[in-house]
Amino acid sequence: MAKPIMAKATAVWLVDNTTLSFKQIADFCGLHELEVQGIADGDVAAGVRGFDPVANNQLTAEEIKAAEENPMARLSLKYNAAAQGEEKRRGPRYTPLSKRQDRPNSILWLVKFHPELADIQIAKLVGTTKPTIQSIRERTHWNIANMQPIDPVALGLCKQSELDTAVQKAAQKRAANGEAMTDDERRKLLSTEQSLGMDAEPKMPSSISGLETFSFGRDHEEEKEEAVPDADSFFNLPDHGDDDEDDDK
Repeated sequence: MAKPIMAKATAVWLVDNTTLSFKQIADFCGLHELEVQGIADGDVAAGVRGFDPVANNQLTAEEIKAAEENPMARLSLKYNAAAQGEEKRRGPRYTPLSKRQDRPNSILWLVKFHPELADIQIAKLVGTTKPTIQSIRERTHWNIANMQPIDPVALGLCKQSELDTAVQKAAQKRAANGEAMTDDERRKLLSTEQSLGMDAEPKMPSSISGLETFSFGRDHEEEKEEAVPDADSFFNLPDHGDDDEDDDK
């Protein structure tokens, strides 16, 4: 369902100027019913100036009056060309100030663990620029010595579903170009849902493949046949004879 422009300010106006139920206002503005109740109590949207949906051609006074008389009625948004595409994000992703210092660490994580991602994909995921990504790829970033790779999902810079989608697109592009991938790269290109749905089968990392039959000594069967030494032979204790006992007497 399409939302009105300035949805929260519209909800403030409806709470202050109508007798509509919280549910009716929440359904129309795309908010939670408890959030509308918080607006009415003054706990939410404090200081937000109401936005008149009638004066701004989003509702009619007749429809509001009919909804006030019938609590089961739902308000419908009038077609407004200015509201088209209102929810679509424009420009780069906004990153809160408190998390911007961690953004290079998340870029380093993506470059290290998902090298198949293009610069434009990384830029959209964490809200950065191509020159910054390139400097981290080439390890010419001014703070590269102090940076640590951190998952951008754990930092809250992007959602896991967004990362999975970007990884899947990268996998499809590489497959279309006929580029070969290693087993480790294929496992990285799995989404979270696919990884969780797989059997819990231990896999030998490619970095130590070929060492399954390596051993440092003799076969295990030969070790079993070897007799276990007793305490005296193990500690190499001196043999005390009867002469020593006589001398003590």
